[in-house]
Amino acid sequence: MYGDYLRWLYRGRRPHWLARLQNRASAAAFGAGLWPSRVAALDVTGRRSSRVVTFPVVITDLDGDRFLVSMLGERANWVGNVRSDDGRAVLRHGRREAVKLEEVPVRERAPVLRRYLEVAPGARPHVPVDRGEPLEAFERVAARYPVFRIEPAVRRRADAPMQRAREGTA
Repeated sequence: MYGDYLRWLYRGRRPHWLARLQNRASAAAFGAGLWPSRVAALDVTGRRSSRVVTFPVVITDLDGDRFLVSMLGERANWVGNVRSDDGRAVLRHGRREAVKLEEVPVRERAPVLRRYLEVAPGARPHVPVDRGEPLEAFERVAARYPVFRIEPAVRRRADAPMQRAREGTA
């Protein structure tokens, strides 16, 4: 029944008006750090509006790395926004963390997808694989669900060469 409700909220793999309202509230709470560190608000630049758009996300950990998974697949707005801005984003969970989201190749996504379903119960109705199925089942659907590795953002300073020259390291 809960799964039916969640599928209804995102019918057509797009958020219904109620889902958008819930997402806005979740992103505010996650960004403030009110829930466990596994959840956060993702700030990305809108590819059409050029304004900062915020989405609630679940951070998946696997083998010491952190990942974001699109439970709605390729058509999720945040996925298009991240791709159009070369992976630049900000994660907020009580503090701001500038990050670079690197898309994971399809052949490497299956273990991350399985872990994602373990830690993100709200995503389970949207992925047609049970979290207990073998890895091969996740490999069959991996191309439909973008996965991004969370990396620290690289800060670029326009005056970096001049700074190194002043320090004698050029």
